Amino acid sequence: MNAPSRPFNVLVLCTGNSARSILAEALFNRIGQGKFQAYSAGSHPTGFVQPIALELLESVGMPTEGLRSKNWDEFARPDTPHMDFIITVCDRAHGEVCPLWPGTPVSAHWGFPDPAAASGDEAHQRYAYNEVLHGLSNRIRQFASLPLEALDALAIKREMDRIGSEPIDTTERSA
Repeated sequence: MNAPSRPFNVLVLCTGNSARSILAEALFNRIGQGKFQAYSAGSHPTGFVQPIALELLESVGMPTEGLRSKNWDEFARPDTPHMDFIITVCDRAHGEVCPLWPGTPVSAHWGFPDPAAASGDEAHQRYAYNEVLHGLSNRIRQFASLPLEALDALAIKREMDRIGSEPIDTTERSA
């Protein structure tokens, strides 16, 4: 894939667009440092971002301004940025029929458990969010380290699938 004259656009999808995809959007924009412009959306957005997700991002020094739950149809219009990569982070969204995306994005599934569904006390819920944050961070770091401009779409697809099929590594690294 030739390097575009702009950052690579990444759309991270989930059903509710309230936790996992929001965390991934923020992480892609931080870790990518200009290599990626990330967005997130959901097939059935909740209309709000989980407060624990926002608190967690702020606690690791990531901006949360502009993060919002939105419908994936916002990114299927011809006047929106063409996506280079589409990544689903929940199994439900992965199994749904997606809109037709403008351009020819490379897609992959990087499934994560839903931290918003974690039961138990607040400490257990925060632990679930931390696990997802660190797992996403590690996968995004692997992806960001690839020489995307030197790889063709098929090679990128293979790498994205490989990253998504590896066990989730929740070892804490700086986000």
